[in-house]
Amino acid sequence: MNKNQPNNQEDQEIDLMQISRKIGRLFEWINTFLFKCIQFFVKNAIVILILLVIGVGLGFYLDVTKKTYDHQIIVTPNFESTDYLYSKIELIESKIKEQDTVFLKEIVRIKSPKEIIKIEIKPITDVYKFIENKTENFELIKLMAEGGDIKKILEDNLTSKNYTLHTITFKTKKQTKNTETVEPILNYLNETDYYKKIQKETVNNVQIKMIQNDTIILQINGVLNGFSNMVNGAQKSDKLVYYNENTQLNDVIKTKETLINEQGDHRVELVGLDKIIKDNSATLNIENTDSVNGRLKLVLPILFLFSFILIRLFIGFYRKQSVKANLSN
Repeated sequence: MNKNQPNNQEDQEIDLMQISRKIGRLFEWINTFLFKCIQFFVKNAIVILILLVIGVGLGFYLDVTKKTYDHQIIVTPNFESTDYLYSKIELIESKIKEQDTVFLKEIVRIKSPKEIIKIEIKPITDVYKFIENKTENFELIKLMAEGGDIKKILEDNLTSKNYTLHTITFKTKKQTKNTETVEPILNYLNETDYYKKIQKETVNNVQIKMIQNDTIILQINGVLNGFSNMVNGAQKSDKLVYYNENTQLNDVIKTKETLINEQGDHRVELVGLDKIIKDNSATLNIENTDSVNGRLKLVLPILFLFSFILIRLFIGFYRKQSVKANLSN
């Protein structure tokens, strides 16, 4: 036991010495590395400074001249024209990719077709509006949710196309105006003979319904006026008038109230039916700051510096390997 203890102590001392040496070497390597880095930057200070100045200057120039802008149109497809709307947007997008400026200018009538970069459409997820006063939609969502993730179902392409509102987003190289892009796109989307016929008949049906409701309301007013005159006449002659609950007067009043509310809904409905693809709002010229857009004055100097360092490292590595190869020969 006594012989082993000195050996253990010696081993521990040796281990500590080795650890301390390794730590010392590590710090020495770090110091050497830092010195070489400082030496590299000092030695190449002029080149690095020039690269940084060029990078910042070029970055500022590109940030100013190469801006892109996003534009959004919130629309409501009427008369079950959602699939039609999506197919038309996909057609425009395909023509943009093909750089078919003739189609974009002559058919869609975009003023500067070369300036438009991309267009897409996405639904605005509004499940509450989707199931509002629509029991069948609620039951459908409930049924589909039992077998999967409700979030995925709500964002699924088949489900999302049934939402009321959709956002058309397009991107341009320069700022634009309503008359240059938004109005031509909307006019193009609304140029369809089939849906124009559906629109005409739908609006006509709503107007007929409103006329009928007005007629019924007038008839109800006549009944109520007659009853009111009868009550007033009885009061003047000091005669008692007995009101029979079975006359359903309350039901008549409720019917009138329902019809008045329905007329209000129809008036609002007609406002939205004036177009097949109804534009609710448009927001233009939102500067795109995704990725490196607007940040090139910071990105380019770093990129130039990093590229210069890599090139210098490659040259140094190549020279060392060349010397070794010559010595071995």
